[in-house]
Amino acid sequence: MTYEETIAYLYNALPMFSRIGAAAYKKDLTNTLLLCEALGNPQNHFRSIHIAGTNGKGSTSHMLAAVLQTAGYKTGLYTSPHLKDFRERIKINGAMCSKQFVIEFVEKIQPLIATVQPSFFEITVAMAFSWFAQEKIDIAIIEVGLGGRLDSTNIIQPLLSIITNIGWDHMNMLGDSLEKIAAEKAGIIKPNTPVIIGEYLPETKPVFSNVAASNNAPLIFASELFYVSDWQYQHHKLEITITNVHTNEHVNYQLDLPGVYQTKNIIAVITAIQQLQQLGYSISHEQVFKGVGQTKQLTGLHGRWELINQHPTVILDVAHNVDGIKQITAQLELSNYHALHIVIGMVKDKEIDAVLALLPITAHYYFTKAQIPRALDEITLQEKAASYLLKGNAFADVNTALEAAITQAHKDDLILVCGSVFLVGEVNNLVLGN
Repeated sequence: MTYEETIAYLYNALPMFSRIGAAAYKKDLTNTLLLCEALGNPQNHFRSIHIAGTNGKGSTSHMLAAVLQTAGYKTGLYTSPHLKDFRERIKINGAMCSKQFVIEFVEKIQPLIATVQPSFFEITVAMAFSWFAQEKIDIAIIEVGLGGRLDSTNIIQPLLSIITNIGWDHMNMLGDSLEKIAAEKAGIIKPNTPVIIGEYLPETKPVFSNVAASNNAPLIFASELFYVSDWQYQHHKLEITITNVHTNEHVNYQLDLPGVYQTKNIIAVITAIQQLQQLGYSISHEQVFKGVGQTKQLTGLHGRWELINQHPTVILDVAHNVDGIKQITAQLELSNYHALHIVIGMVKDKEIDAVLALLPITAHYYFTKAQIPRALDEITLQEKAASYLLKGNAFADVNTALEAAITQAHKDDLILVCGSVFLVGEVNNLVLGN
């Protein structure tokens, strides 16, 4: 098979969550264990850090990977979903795995696929672990796909686990309370393995404490070690001062991920680096500063308050749930613009009404959809939005919607594309003339 044929096979032959939703979610680790056993258990041949959370786990994973590779470690990075290229999910030192590896892996594992009938995600996890083992990496940052306890990535034995935060998302699969969602995320806590909690709520802290205690896992609440004492968002850069709770020492960082929500993620990253230093990893302050300051360049992260055009300003952000949209609206309050245009599309299984209720009624809206079966059609979204006094036209795809927004926008306006990872992934820079 060619690379294109291989990717088509993966998309079409295997249940894929991004396309069909909960039906693709396998509620146990059996398939992943069978696949990896047949491959020689590659997950046992490299060290890893495991990262879960409702929001922020992607940014946290990329910042931590950027720091480690800056410090000279051959660093694997497994994340999901991808925006443009399937291979974005599997990187080493910021470089995607080769097309030839994807072809050879799928050809090798095809007979097992027929027997095991795994999901798309289970195959990609096994593929990533195989690539990392084959390339003899020093350490891998592994981002959880969904939940934690039953996520395919949860067959690793990491050096360190991180849970960024708990919020309302995927309740149909993870539970209808914050405690239940926290319990699923806490499933990545391993015996005798330190776990860092980036943020907690009164409802979730006891869950983490109980699971950590039952596993004899050292529990570290990042906010009890560090806090952001000052920050500035200027010229699409985020300058942050982090203070050590115990020593009162102040350290300044400049992040190339300018979303103000990174003030929360950076605390977990700095805490993780401290833990890695205690485990014997050689990471200097200068390397931390460079890593978090060049995360996009070093790892290829996109879609986090990402500026892709000026005059008018066009921003892409993958925020798609209630907590993510709250962070977006806070960012908008800090931004300078004449008028606001929002290109939005969502998937059917999100808290659509709760998200729409948070959006500003003064913006001009362009309702659209990603080209996947899970997408809510643009007319239904437009009708739902109208009940929240959000007004605008409907468009069949994101690029048509973005083109209309650019046509209508003044050069001092801001255009935001959000609501779905898949929608952001379909944005074509040719619309902007880039």
